[in-house]
Amino acid sequence: MEFLAYFGDVFTPINFGLLLIGTIGGLILGATPGLSPTMAVALLIPFTFRLEPAQGLILLGAAYTSTVAGGAVSAILLKIPGAPANIATTLDGHTMAQKGQGARALQLSFIASAVGGVFGVLLLIFLTPMLAQWALAFGPSHLFWLAILGVTVIGSLDSSSVVKGLLSGCIGLWLATIGFDDIMGAQRFIFHSSVSGGINVIPALIGLFAIPQVITMFAKDRRKLDAEVLTVEHHPIGGAIREVFKRKRALGIGTITGSIIGLIPGVGGQIAGLVAYDQTKKMSPERDKFGTGHSEGVIAAESANNSMVGPSLVPLLTLSIPGSPTAAVLLGGLLIHGIFPGSDLFDNHPEVAWTFINSMLIGQILMCIFGLYVAGLAAKVAQVPNAVMAAVVLGLAVFGSYSVQNSMGDVYVMMTLGTGMYFLERFGFSAAPLVLGLILGPIAEANFIQGSMIANATSSVGQYFFTGPLNLALIAVVVVSVGYSVWMELRHRRYTTKDDAVSKEEALS
Repeated sequence: MEFLAYFGDVFTPINFGLLLIGTIGGLILGATPGLSPTMAVALLIPFTFRLEPAQGLILLGAAYTSTVAGGAVSAILLKIPGAPANIATTLDGHTMAQKGQGARALQLSFIASAVGGVFGVLLLIFLTPMLAQWALAFGPSHLFWLAILGVTVIGSLDSSSVVKGLLSGCIGLWLATIGFDDIMGAQRFIFHSSVSGGINVIPALIGLFAIPQVITMFAKDRRKLDAEVLTVEHHPIGGAIREVFKRKRALGIGTITGSIIGLIPGVGGQIAGLVAYDQTKKMSPERDKFGTGHSEGVIAAESANNSMVGPSLVPLLTLSIPGSPTAAVLLGGLLIHGIFPGSDLFDNHPEVAWTFINSMLIGQILMCIFGLYVAGLAAKVAQVPNAVMAAVVLGLAVFGSYSVQNSMGDVYVMMTLGTGMYFLERFGFSAAPLVLGLILGPIAEANFIQGSMIANATSSVGQYFFTGPLNLALIAVVVVSVGYSVWMELRHRRYTTKDDAVSKEEALS
């Protein structure tokens, strides 16, 4: 219980002030499309140069935590995920906002984020030594199968059928191959110099979600636009708290899934929300409601997104191995102050390590309080006329895409992919599986090539990838996931066919 000895350090005026600044700033940055948690933390590092190590980490940790949660704001209100981690939140959150339930969706997301985040930080506090050794067990073969498991989720994500979901995912996997091969250096599908380094996920994410929305808004009749201005329903915070804890299945699956995925170095939190959403949907007796504005979808996705934050720091603080891109930036923040994470961090600098971890625990609560406070005001975005909203969204999309690398090439990529996605959506395809394929493609490819190199030097490729308890466990989960998705698709088609036949008989009679 050593962390309790440093708990009071969080509440000194300077430390608590920095915690507030980081939390509020992170929520604002997270709600801005294109500013991912990694970028937010990187932007704040220069401000920590003159601070004490613990103070600098408090600012960065608060920004990390609240940026992940803040990404739900634009995901719910604009259907533009603030970061890849918030993709799953759009599937039900934006539908709720379209029904005038934006405040309720935001309340659910912030409460679920806080619950998942507190659980993840408690894991970081109490189970760090054991979890660090477990994280080391994951090699290239295990990360490859984990990426394949993520691919199996594609088929059931917000598409009119499993087949169309898988086709969307395949398009994303192909887009992930564009550019120079990171391992061998080969050129692949380089149509223009702007994509020679590959397609950046952030501009692609913004384009695939935002541009179809913008085109749809501009394409509608002006009088119809004015008629679609929504009345935002007031929703009490107490009701949202009760609903989150009433949906124990979604909250539990999201929190546990995010904690496990966040612990694994190299995977990060980009797929945590999607995997949690998929598993919750498969286990829910109300699975048909997912995608239509179901609260369980928002709760599962957001609890997973924030529960991965704490575990993602376990490999960093104990083994000097960043568990996510944002953790890698935090490593830079530690090194700047002359602190080297590792097994002796908690012995040589306990005041830095424990004050930082305790601040993340308090930061989750502050993030929830501020988020709930602004939820009702932010939800009024739904009352803005669609023509005005379309112009604002387009401006944010261009700004977010350009700010990633200060390159107009990213803006062109964003516009091109978004325009193509607009036409794909008209045929029942979805952006979520496509983005997931784009994210998982490099992870699967890099780990497969690395694993093959290791296998060629030590054993056969088949033996390396298909033996060992962890490999076999992941393969079994992949097979079950694929089988379940196919079974659900066939079951849905069978019942649809029966319903159509009954309708025809009633019409004839």
